[in-house]
Amino acid sequence: MSAVISPTQRQLDAGAVSDLLRERFGRVAVHCGPLSGGTFAAVWRVVLDDGTEAAVKIGPPAGVPLLRYERGVIAAEARYYRLAGAAGGVPVPPVLAADDEVVLVGLLPGRPLTEPENQQDPDSVRRELGTALRALHAVKGERFGYDGEGRTSGATWPEAYAAMTADLLADARDWGVAMPVPDAEILALAERHAGALAEVREPSLVHFDLWDGNVLCADGRLTGLVDGERYFWGDPLYDFVCTAIGRRMEDEPGHPVLRGYYGTEAHDFNAGERIRLGLYRIQFCLLLLAEMPSRAMTGEIARERREWVTPQLLADINALR
Repeated sequence: MSAVISPTQRQLDAGAVSDLLRERFGRVAVHCGPLSGGTFAAVWRVVLDDGTEAAVKIGPPAGVPLLRYERGVIAAEARYYRLAGAAGGVPVPPVLAADDEVVLVGLLPGRPLTEPENQQDPDSVRRELGTALRALHAVKGERFGYDGEGRTSGATWPEAYAAMTADLLADARDWGVAMPVPDAEILALAERHAGALAEVREPSLVHFDLWDGNVLCADGRLTGLVDGERYFWGDPLYDFVCTAIGRRMEDEPGHPVLRGYYGTEAHDFNAGERIRLGLYRIQFCLLLLAEMPSRAMTGEIARERREWVTPQLLADINALR
């Protein structure tokens, strides 16, 4: 089966990438090569004329329809790197240049945790990931949700979470994606469990998308937390969703990410935290379904994702009804 090419990914060659860097930032690339792994932006590895190895991320072509939360995400990635880099203890690349459509960053050592060579001792990397997440979450914001003009946010976490959920459901309607339960029922869960959400009183910096492909490592050591364009300000627990995709972190008290985060051999979540983890998995599953048409996922690929996501979504919805 051929790989799906998302309409949001610009189709570029080395000459076009080189021209873009020169025109926008006055930087000269002497070598360019594509990087794989993502489905939203075009990502290239470049070597600049001063010998700097870098990665460049280029946003979607003008006029391509996006999900609501994706508006402005390229500029958001540069903000994430600067925020996380200033925190200390969070390995992120330096921002070399950035605008609303292109981000140029220094290239970090290491390869994604998904690579076979990094599966020899993944637990040590995951423990370091937990420690780095604790440092990331120490960065606090002034408002919950996404930052940037016209992006969804709220004065409280229950308000922001409900608005972010409503956006995903609206995206699904726009793209003709049928959800397994009515929208009103999903939104009612946010209202029913507003008390648990309200336990989050400070907006923390949340990466959100820390699946293994966005965790870089080398020789059993963590070297980078990348692709932070989807970051928002919210509950630190949200970062335990993508670090255990397809599973329930609350059922794995000895998970190495939790050991690194809490500094103990096991961690038990309280009742409110368990409710919130369920709500966050629901929102994540909504995203996985809503984004399929915008990524040109149709036919067998779409069917496989729906059959994988839907049982997880329904399990958490039923648990929180």
